[in-house]
Parts: sequence; structure tokens; C-alpha cells
Amino acid sequence: MWPPPPLKTPVGAAAPPKAEVKVVVDAPKEITPFKANLNTALMTTAGVGSILGLGMCSPNPEFTSMLTVLGLSGIVGYHTVWGVTPALHSPLMSVTNAISGITAVGGLLLMNGGYYPTNSVESLAAAAAFVSFINVFGGPATLPNTTPCTAYRRPDFLGAYGWAAMNGLAEIHQAAYLAASLCCVGALAGLSSQTTSRLGNNLGMIGVAGGIAATLGQIAPSNEVLAQMAACVIAGGGLGTIIAKKIQITDLPQLVAGFHSLVGLAAVLTCVSTFMHDFPTFATDPAANVVKTALFLGTYIGGVTFSGSLIAYGKLQGILKSNALLLPGRHALNSGLLLASIASGGYLFYDPTMAGGLGALGTTAALSATMGVTLTAAIGGADMPVVITVLNSYSGWALCAEGFMLNNNLMTIVGALIGSSGAILSYIMCKAMNRSLPSVILGGYGTSSTGGGKPMEITGTHTEINIDGAIEAISNAKNIIIVPGYGLCVAKAQYPIAEMVSVLKEKGKKVRFAIHPVAGRMPGQLNVLLAEAGVPYDDVLEMDEINEDFPDTDLVLVIGANDTVNSAALEDPNSPIAGMPVLNVWKAEHVIVMKRSLGVGYAAVDNPVFYKPNTSMLLGDAKKTCDSLLNKVAQAQA
Repeated sequence: MWPPPPLKTPVGAAAPPKAEVKVVVDAPKEITPFKANLNTALMTTAGVGSILGLGMCSPNPEFTSMLTVLGLSGIVGYHTVWGVTPALHSPLMSVTNAISGITAVGGLLLMNGGYYPTNSVESLAAAAAFVSFINVFGGPATLPNTTPCTAYRRPDFLGAYGWAAMNGLAEIHQAAYLAASLCCVGALAGLSSQTTSRLGNNLGMIGVAGGIAATLGQIAPSNEVLAQMAACVIAGGGLGTIIAKKIQITDLPQLVAGFHSLVGLAAVLTCVSTFMHDFPTFATDPAANVVKTALFLGTYIGGVTFSGSLIAYGKLQGILKSNALLLPGRHALNSGLLLASIASGGYLFYDPTMAGGLGALGTTAALSATMGVTLTAAIGGADMPVVITVLNSYSGWALCAEGFMLNNNLMTIVGALIGSSGAILSYIMCKAMNRSLPSVILGGYGTSSTGGGKPMEITGTHTEINIDGAIEAISNAKNIIIVPGYGLCVAKAQYPIAEMVSVLKEKGKKVRFAIHPVAGRMPGQLNVLLAEAGVPYDDVLEMDEINEDFPDTDLVLVIGANDTVNSAALEDPNSPIAGMPVLNVWKAEHVIVMKRSLGVGYAAVDNPVFYKPNTSMLLGDAKKTCDSLLNKVAQAQA
């Protein structure tokens, strides 16, 4: 019936008095035209000056050429990633995770011997290749509607390259590298819309396969070494496929974090192997200092990525506690680890012996791995989306370092794409939480708008509702918005909700989904889950697209979300989440919140929305509740 009758308040549940809303609005800082132009001029001068300085220090044309490749690919990556629609941020993470399997190229270039490695250099290279192929074959499984078998089935491209290589066309290898690099760029560009996303996934896999094939064609290994490489492919690829098949789509964040750790480990192994391989030439090579710099950076970034990703995996998987581990003096500890790592890098240049260099790299790896643990352990579960994107960026820059180290254009280009992608997503996530990136990485607490006073005390009594009451509210509502959160992921409740929405839309109701940028444990995770359940893309809107529609909404169903709908962000200037953009669900006529309990979210902040007069709490397991709602709605609408 329409209009709906007034809500019935259960007996014994007193509605609390409506609190006065005090909206926190940050006063915009005025920047004079002179200051704005001055800042632009200073940034331009610093950028151009840095490039000229690197040119003055360039030891050979190869370094300058590689620097050009890095700069151009970074610019391409910047503009390409900004073109990715927010709904596809999770597939973007999966694509960059998959193409990071290019680390296998570094191992393949250093492999030699026979059917098995014959020295330490070859053993480390084989280990790096094995680890990388776990990612190469496991990574595509993180892409929606993609499997390793279908992803690498592109005989036309590889067949043409093989024919040219067998006919002795020497330049075909670099051309194949260029084609593979452009395919990786196209993989990110394909995510500009849902209609081209599958094409982007396939292009990414073509790029990885083409890059590996071009590497094999360039080095032309003997049959014995080729058999050793095949063993690494089979062992690593088989393990990666098994791991990926056992992971459900709701576990995508921890799978991505786990594969990030493999990129870091492969970078460290390749750096140590390269040092041992190139050591005899350091005394006469004019580019020795460049190689050593890349060795240090690759080892340091790889160590942080390896251990930090493992800690992130443990927190996401529930093996470790998700709350922040705030060690006393952690900032001094991290600063000491950073300075010690820099000192180890300096010793790499100071000591000309093999033992001294290996000791410096080993110390750098140990210190950076420890720093990865201390940094990531201090970050709470609520900030995991940022952690995942930052680690993604780290893995890209480690790959760039390998590209400089091995003078490989493909690794530098792909690394720049991944590094810029992770950096931009990190910026987007931090902006969505009103946090600065340093405060998240260093285990900070509160937003940039949080005051210094005591947070507002929440008083009042919540109002509970049962399944029948919720069904009545759904039946009477004409305009409905559903706000899913991480609780929906855990309960795997997207399927009954999608089916219920389909039934409601058949009856002429307007039903849409509202997604917060940091909902879930990975950028765009909720979008992927809803798409998998069959929810049309047009029904899923981002926060900025739908936030102004809540005042005209009859009913809002909040499923497993807490911090992203917390009104304290706007009403309490002293709240730890003050100023954080949130979905204004409380402005709707009626709000039903579906949660297990009235407990706080990952930010550990009480939610005043639970106690507002127009809010009803439907407590219980989200999956069971959603199944019950589906059955009741289907019966009521029959």
C-alpha cells in the first residue's frame, strides 16, 4: 500500500530524543594566485632539475634510455589508471597482480647450467623463476571470469613471434617486448568500463605470455637449460593453480596480498643472483654504481613487500589479530631500521669484495623484512584496503629496480604501471577515509580533522525489528537503497540479496546499491561480489553518485556495514573518524541495519545511527537473515 503507514515502534522500546546534529565542515584554505603559481613553478623546477641531474650522472646511453622508458611509462600509467572506473578497482588490483608475474623474466635471464643449477647464481635464479611462476599461473585466477588455461591460449601472437625468431630476425625480440608492454598498458586501459574489462584481462595475460616467450627467444637456452626452465614453470605454475582454485572470491584480498609477497621474494632473489653474476665486471663497468643502486633498491623494496604482504595476508585471513600492534617507540624503531638499511646500502659501494657485497645485501634484506613486519603490524584491519594498494605499489617499484639492474625495458615498463597504479589507488583510499598516507603507513590514529577533545558520548536505546517487520517495511517502500559492507562478504549473502532485488524490481520498486570507496578489504571488492551474484552494473552506484538521494529514499537496508555509515564522522568533531566521507543513510525515512550485534566496526567507534529514531536493528547472522528475507519477499510478492 502506498503511501506507507507510520512505523510501529515495539512495545517497551523508547525512542531516544533526536540529538542536535553538528556537522563538521573544514574551512577551505585560501591560496592566492601568486602562491599557486609559485608552487607550480617550484615543482616544475624540481622535476626538471632532477631529470637533468640524473642525466649529468648517467654513466652510459643505456641508463639514459632506461630512464626515458621509466618516465614515459610512469606518465602513461598515471593517466591510464585514473581512467579506470571505481567499480573496477578490485579487478585493477587483480590485473596488476597478474602482470607482476613478469618478475619471471629476471630469473629466466640468469638461469643456466644444465638440467639443474650448478652454482649459487643459477640456484637463486631458478628459485626466483619458480616463485614468479606461482604468481604467473595463480594471478589470472584473481581476475573475474578468467582462468589460467583460457588466459594464455593465444597461439596467434606467440606463433608469429616464434616464426620470426626461427628465421633469424634479430630485432623481433625487442619488438616482442614492446608488444608485450603495450598489451600490459592495454590491460589497464581496458578497465575504463565494464564492457571492455574482459578484453583488458586477456591483454594482460597476452602481455605476460609474450614477455616470457620473448625472453626465451632472446637468450636461446640449450635443451638442458630449457628443461630446467620447464620444470620451474610446471612446478610453480601447478602450485599457483592449486592455490588459486582453493580460494573463493570472498578471499580475493588475502590472495592478492599473498601473491604480492611472491613478487617481493622474487625481487630479492634476483638481486642477490645478479650481484653474484655481475660482480666480476664491477671493477671495469662504468655503470657499476647504477647497478649497485638498483640492487640495493630492489632488495630493500622487495624485503618490505615480502614480509609486509605476509602480515597483511595473516590479518585478512584471520591467522593474526586484525587490530593494530602499536609497539612502544615504534617510530624510533622504524627510523632506526631505515637508517641501518641505508648504511648497509652505503657499505655495498664501500666494500669491493664479494663477501662484503653479499653481506650488505643480506643485511638490507633482513632489515627491510623486519621493517615490513613492524610497519604492517601497526596498521589495523580498517586500513587494509590502503595496505593492499601500497604493497601493490611497492611490488611495482621493485620490478622497476630489476629492469634497471638487468637493462630490461619490459620489466621497467610493467613495474612503472604497477607502481603508479598502487600509488593512485592508495591516494584514492586515503582521501575516502580523510586520512593521510603517512598516518596510515605509520599506524596513525584518527583523521586529519579529528579534534583533541573527548569523543561524543552516545546515549539512548536502540529499536529492534524482526523479519516480519522488515518484510512489511520492504513491501511498503517504493524507493530502496541497499548499503553492503564487509559483513556481507563474510556471510556470502550477496546471492540471496541479488535474487531478492530481482523480485522487488519485477514488482516495480526502485532498488539500488550504494558502495563506499573503502567498503570491504580491497578497493572495489563489493562491486565484484555483487557483479558475480548477477546484480546489473547500472544498479550499483558509488558514494558520490548516490549520497544526495538518501533524503528522498523510503528505506535503506544496511547489510554488514558500520564505519562507512557512521554519522559520528559528521556530527562529532572529536571522533577518530571525524571528517571521513560516509554514506548518509540516516537521512532516509527508515533505516534497517542488519548486523550480528551492536558492536563497533574496525575503527572501534560507536555508531550513533543505531540509536536514531528512524533506525531499526535486525540482529542476527547476515546470511540466514538475507535467506529469510528472500523467502518472505518471494511469498509476499507472489
